[in-house]
Amino acid sequence: MTSLSDETFRAMMDWSPTFATLVGVPGWDDQLEDLSVDGQQALRARLQDILSRVDESDEDPVAKDVIRHQATSIITRIDARLVEHSVSRGLNAPVAVLLRFASQIDYSRRRHLVPRLLDQAAQRLLDTDRRPLRRHVEGGAAHVERFLASPRQEWEGDADLRPAFARYREVLLGLPGRDDEQAGLCWLPDGEENYRKLVRDYTTASYTPAELHRLGLDLIASLRDEYAEIGARVWGTADVPEIFRRLRTDLLWDNEDDMLVSAVETVARAEAEAPNWFGRLPKARCEVRFVPEVDRQSAAFAYYVDAALDGSRPGTYFVNPLGATERSRTVSEVTAFHEAIPGHHFQLSIAAETELSNLRKFAFIDAYIEGWGLYTERLADEMGLYSSDEARLGMLSLDAMRAGRLVVDTGLHAMGWSRQQAVDYLRQNTVMDDTEINSEVDRYIETPGQALAYMVGRLEIQRLRGEAKSKLGDRFDIKAFHDLVLDNGVVPLSTLGDLVADWAGRP
Repeated sequence: MTSLSDETFRAMMDWSPTFATLVGVPGWDDQLEDLSVDGQQALRARLQDILSRVDESDEDPVAKDVIRHQATSIITRIDARLVEHSVSRGLNAPVAVLLRFASQIDYSRRRHLVPRLLDQAAQRLLDTDRRPLRRHVEGGAAHVERFLASPRQEWEGDADLRPAFARYREVLLGLPGRDDEQAGLCWLPDGEENYRKLVRDYTTASYTPAELHRLGLDLIASLRDEYAEIGARVWGTADVPEIFRRLRTDLLWDNEDDMLVSAVETVARAEAEAPNWFGRLPKARCEVRFVPEVDRQSAAFAYYVDAALDGSRPGTYFVNPLGATERSRTVSEVTAFHEAIPGHHFQLSIAAETELSNLRKFAFIDAYIEGWGLYTERLADEMGLYSSDEARLGMLSLDAMRAGRLVVDTGLHAMGWSRQQAVDYLRQNTVMDDTEINSEVDRYIETPGQALAYMVGRLEIQRLRGEAKSKLGDRFDIKAFHDLVLDNGVVPLSTLGDLVADWAGRP
């Protein structure tokens, strides 16, 4: 008899078959996402049925929490109809996601479905009462144009896919687009309610957008004191604007190769120190590689891809060398700790190597996953992994970005900020350059709420650790705490809180 956990997991993979292949779960290698209204409503009905049965099921309490979250999460995303106004670089932009992963997974059994996905995406854009931003329409069309102008790629095989991409591009070019002054969800039908649900989905917490906005403002203010302290040691100045200026203009990479060498050395240093902080270590290796050349224009400056379940592919930390000599090297170490070791590589690989159900291994819960990644950025400092104060300034730089996300994401989607307001705030309060800022803001616009998960999750893991340490005193074991957080798989923050409280309360 199929368990409710397995039933929920199948629904999750039907929602995102590409993800199933990416992590090596068999059974979905011949499928692509169904973007049609009918297909998504049928999946929604399945998930509603699952929710109606979860309370009476024989699943354990943790599994029930994950089932409820995952079913509700996908329903929330279907109801928000994000595919109808995400076309550029956001996590909800289906064609951008397709092109990003095409070079990384086997498309041989699903490439015949690519035209269907493109036509469905185009139809959703045509049959809607909402529109993407005009600049995102132009950016999405340019991305497809670059693909059409490129040499034939291996993943295309013998299939003639390019006419479908050309059709999709023509639909984009015919869309009127939305003005930058109305960038957020609050300007779209049902936008305020959709955003409220997305905030709850991504944070797994009860914060309101206004509370998150204030939290971000407070964190940004407190970070300025840390900038001043370290800046005084590094450059002899506590003037934060001057520290920001120097972080943007000094300490740039000399060349692309140095970027890769630094990433390899940083990951190796973290791997060597990890046994002193973790009882359980992943069996899967973590490789460091450059982003494939064909993906560099549209890819993030760094990201992690899970190891395959069957061991056929290691976990991989990808570094994007595009524009290396114009980018600060101070964020190299902190990014490697977040994306690779002890961040996502540890969290995702350890979960995959447990005996937990696939639901618990691969749940889409960003507050836990990204919260852990951000937690490890500060943990790395405790572990003595940063090589210099300059690298610690990089840690603060990414902290400010994540705190700024709380302000900007809520500003855009709940408070009616224009795109330019968001850009100006990040320019004044982070050390990101204009290219990064524009990329980040466009991501927040197209993926509402997701950027909130990082800091909310980090703060909650830190709070739980502090409470456990206070309760256990000398009996507190940092290895045991980290093993507890990672061995239970991907869970909502409230569930993690229950697990930690139970652990800390044991005699």
